[in-house]
Amino acid sequence: MTDTLTRTDLGAEAARWIERLARVSEPGPGVTRLPFTEEHRSVLPLLTELMESAGLGVRMDAAATLIGRRGGPAGAPTLLMGSHQDSVRQGGAYDGAMGVVLPVLALRALGDAPLPFAVEVLAFADEEGARFPTALMGPRALAGTFDPAVLDLADPGGVTLRAAMEGFGLDPDAVAGLRRDPAGVMGWIECHIEQGPVLEAEGEALGVVTAICGIERHSVIWDGEAAHAGTVPMALRRDALAAAADLVLAVEARARETEGLLATVGALKVLPGVVNAVPGQVEMTVEIRAPDDAVREAAGAALSARAEQIAAARGVRVAMRRTYAQPATPCDPRLQDALAAAVRAVGGRGMRLASGATHDSSAMADLCPVAMLFLACRDGISHNPAEYCAPEVMGHAVEALAALLPNLERS
Repeated sequence: MTDTLTRTDLGAEAARWIERLARVSEPGPGVTRLPFTEEHRSVLPLLTELMESAGLGVRMDAAATLIGRRGGPAGAPTLLMGSHQDSVRQGGAYDGAMGVVLPVLALRALGDAPLPFAVEVLAFADEEGARFPTALMGPRALAGTFDPAVLDLADPGGVTLRAAMEGFGLDPDAVAGLRRDPAGVMGWIECHIEQGPVLEAEGEALGVVTAICGIERHSVIWDGEAAHAGTVPMALRRDALAAAADLVLAVEARARETEGLLATVGALKVLPGVVNAVPGQVEMTVEIRAPDDAVREAAGAALSARAEQIAAARGVRVAMRRTYAQPATPCDPRLQDALAAAVRAVGGRGMRLASGATHDSSAMADLCPVAMLFLACRDGISHNPAEYCAPEVMGHAVEALAALLPNLERS
């Protein structure tokens, strides 16, 4: 079928499905489709139609993961592909949903061409964590890392995850039994928009992900002395905001001088927060990301030491505490190489880059080898109604997946 469908045809078909799925949303800008809602329920028949159009057998598991399966030879392992159906509030049409559409279209393009393994395309229910204070339930269930305690967590309306699942017709207590046997799974491949500007800047449609960055977050509290802005000389001030500003610049400098490191001060709270008072206290955050955990941890330690130096020099006190840490997820070298070869086979460079965002792949890595194919998105915009991936780019990705699957070695 790939001989008769052009890249333009494949991209146009992907765009049609993305548009249909995007219509299933809460009212308002962009796409809002949260797990275990009426919008979630309404999108399932569309996803089922998509999967069945490629001849896949469709079922839903206890975590509301919709699974489309193409069988393989007796005793053959299964290659897992897919992404998530949910969105952030007022998000875009491509994040998640596109990663379900493209592998299905690739399987459809292959038609009856035999594969030496089975393939399942998965549409997970909740990757974003936009409704409940937890996420990645579907992949964690398959990997055997699901924590049943999260079933008692509630959304802003007071509805627990357990109650929402039961209202959706699911058995929450069955989720723990979804763990797959790693021996029967040969790997996981996820297609996703890059959510950044690198591929577009390089003039590349597709990129192969090397790793999903590890993340750590720090809470920083500076205590100086609030004072009248018109009566205290500059040399005698203990300005908590000036100290915080020094650290903000140190965070930026560390990231700029360290390859692969991303570091951000995303929140500042200044007290007393009035125009004519020297700030006496500042609360701030520092987030650090890197595909290499050693690089990330070294940056965290160095910035903590720098905060102490700043505090001593400015006569203020500082308490910097790491509040969260998530290790990096390396992508499987063999699957990376296979994806890069497939991208080159359809005219790309096979460029490699790290993912700064977390994906379903990070949880699937506890089950099997993982890989990701990034697609260029316009201006790097994501989690925004303006999110956009060109049909030409999506068609290119379908071609690459169709080139990958027949040449992927069974293991």
